[in-house]
Amino acid sequence: MDVLTYLIPISLVLGGIGLAAFFWALKTRQFEDPDGDAQRILRTDYDDEPKED
Repeated sequence: MDVLTYLIPISLVLGGIGLAAFFWALKTRQFEDPDGDAQRILRTDYDDEPKED
């Protein structure tokens, strides 16, 4: 039970850091162009295979 006195505050701090990182990503508009990402995956002008010499 003594371990819980360490694990609970550590988990709360890590959860708070994760939540702060999420809000920072929202504030800096990291999720601004979801439609562009959806269209980019369908484009055919990118070649996934290596070029032969």
